[in-house]
Amino acid sequence: MLSDFRGEIAALSAALLWAVASFIYARVGQRLPALLLNLLKSSIAIGLIVLTLRLRGDSLPALESSSLVWLSLSGAIGIGLGDTAFLAALTYLGARRVLLLEALAPPLSALLAAGLLQEQLSVQAWLGILLTVTGVAWVVVERVPADSASKFRPLRGIVFGTIAAAAQAIGAVLSRAALAETSVSPLWSSLIRLSAGVIVILIWSAPLFQLRQSLRPLRSWRLVATLIATSFIGTYLAIWLQQTALKHTATGIAQALTSTSPLFILPIAMATGERISLRAMLGACLALMGIWLLFS
Repeated sequence: MLSDFRGEIAALSAALLWAVASFIYARVGQRLPALLLNLLKSSIAIGLIVLTLRLRGDSLPALESSSLVWLSLSGAIGIGLGDTAFLAALTYLGARRVLLLEALAPPLSALLAAGLLQEQLSVQAWLGILLTVTGVAWVVVERVPADSASKFRPLRGIVFGTIAAAAQAIGAVLSRAALAETSVSPLWSSLIRLSAGVIVILIWSAPLFQLRQSLRPLRSWRLVATLIATSFIGTYLAIWLQQTALKHTATGIAQALTSTSPLFILPIAMATGERISLRAMLGACLALMGIWLLFS
């Protein structure tokens, strides 16, 4: 039954949305600093979540202080630090290379969850994670022509990409710790995480750039419309789906499935007339085998 796999389905849906958003953010990042871009997209998503909660009449359930702390730390690390590093890495490496580094997050998440949450995975689940991550990595490594949107600086990009992967893994484990044993909804957890992330970004960014100069590109209505639309799909919807996945399935499985973003680029490329190599197709098939193992 599909309801038995709502966590896995939510993770794959988030991966699809992140695939689209990553390529757009890589281009928007050429005009806005990573910190400011993260602040704007997170603030837009917070507004959308607050509106959704009001329309749904969804009030915050009673939360233990420990759960609130875990979610706040998850947002501070995963969104405040992790998303900023991810957006900076997109600027220096391009979306395809950064998505490869993101493949480090699933096994790291599974190891952290095993050590901190005693969350044990079966041999089949570990094999599924391995096949999924390997297939994704193979696709991304094969598809790394020079990205015209990227100010290619490999060392900086690798450093930021590695920080992003580690922060995402830690943030996911902390979210899982808060969500697994509480009644808080994924939408409320998204709001708490984003709010904590925005506070960190504001503290971090205040001395680093002059607000007036940094906001100058926002005079373009096209850029503003692009930012709002991308924040809707890549932050508001994607984080809601990610939190749904972390509430209903194990951390390592959720992270492995959300790392499949590059696979969704292949049909988009084929639809636009781009030739897809045999290697890319084999890598996609390998990842799909891993996904099948995780679902079974």
